[in-house]
Amino acid sequence: MGRTLIDLIHIEKSFDGEMVIDDLNLSIPENAFLTLLGPSGCGKTTTLRIIGGFERADKGKVVFDGEDISDVPPNKRNLNTVFQKYALFPHMNIAENIAFGLKIKNKSKAYIDDKVKYALKLVNLDGYENRDVDSLSGGQQQRIAIARAIVNEPKVLLLDEPLGALDLKLRQDMQYELIRLKNELGITFIYVTHDQEEALTMSDTIVVMNQGYIQQMGTPEQIYNEPNCAFVADFIGESNIIPAVMVKDELVEIFGARFACVDRGFGNNKPVDAVIRPEDIDLVEPEKGTLVGRVTHVIFKGVHYEMEVTTPDGYEWLVHSTDLSPVGKEVGITVDPFDIQIMNKPVSEDEEAIGVNE
Repeated sequence: MGRTLIDLIHIEKSFDGEMVIDDLNLSIPENAFLTLLGPSGCGKTTTLRIIGGFERADKGKVVFDGEDISDVPPNKRNLNTVFQKYALFPHMNIAENIAFGLKIKNKSKAYIDDKVKYALKLVNLDGYENRDVDSLSGGQQQRIAIARAIVNEPKVLLLDEPLGALDLKLRQDMQYELIRLKNELGITFIYVTHDQEEALTMSDTIVVMNQGYIQQMGTPEQIYNEPNCAFVADFIGESNIIPAVMVKDELVEIFGARFACVDRGFGNNKPVDAVIRPEDIDLVEPEKGTLVGRVTHVIFKGVHYEMEVTTPDGYEWLVHSTDLSPVGKEVGITVDPFDIQIMNKPVSEDEEAIGVNE
């Protein structure tokens, strides 16, 4: 990861008296594929718009390549934005749409023609210069919107849920196209989505947001395997978040049964939450299990079976397995020590907004 390109410093923003972003601090490295991820209303799009200059922060500043650009208008910032609604001009053909920004900059016709061809080749739409916008599919229109953005050679490309209007297969194809583009162009991508799988697939850095705060920032592997709070564990994929007691270092008690784990430093006999992913639970014969339960629900999901296993305490464990255990079968539950993530119980919701914002 390269040097820091963008710094958001103590950013605050409210609308109609409601705080949308609260004292947000974020450093974005050069050449990153960074995704702002979170539910609707978490502040991710507002953060992107503040970076792009479409919104002005109430407090704080935006530093771009060492320069405070908080008061610089969008068209003067060395970045471009691709929106979910492609915002192509229907009265212009494809070449004219892509060339729009270059014409405003009074570039020569020869320069513009070369850049348009280059941009179309990058998005795998060579020869589409004279097509009408209405003749293109949704995926092709999105590629043209991206071509129009990258033709200006920005240092940063901002993408606000750009694949949200596409169907599943096309969205998956475009995810790989964007990764390829990012690698070929060597520029910073800042991507906004509420889709956890999309974020995990595309990003080298994920920033999980909720209620105007950054909850956690890290690689996809860190965010998925080492969530730092219940919100992240619950929002990223599926999790069993179970009340437990940390008996001592590397030993946790769950519903009276003791499981080995690898976490340390929580103290002795301290109430905690244990986070266990459904795919990390092994179902074995009852006598081999650390806990015993009964399969109460099964759904076939294609690549695996999704099962609920209810233990005597009444907790319904979510289990993903390629091996089917039928409804009514008694099973044992085991978990590898490395697959149990221990978290402190939050005293309040505010305590879950930790780390990067502090």
